[in-house]
Amino acid sequence: MAIQSKYSNTQVESIIAELLAVLEKHQAPTDLSLMALGNCVTHLLQNKVPAESRKVVTEQFAKALSQSVKTN
Repeated sequence: MAIQSKYSNTQVESIIAELLAVLEKHQAPTDLSLMALGNCVTHLLQNKVPAESRKVVTEQFAKALSQSVKTN
């Protein structure tokens, strides 16, 4: 069963497009792009997620990321 998001596809796709445009503008190779995005994720987790929730949110994020790149 698909998970319902409180955000529209349009909102999500717009943000993704802008993030990718910045990486493209800087001609960032894949490793640098992943490093920068990873640092953004870390920043969000440390500054926007309450300390008592970070472990669970981080684990959920890591699981979702892993599942999103699995090949069947």
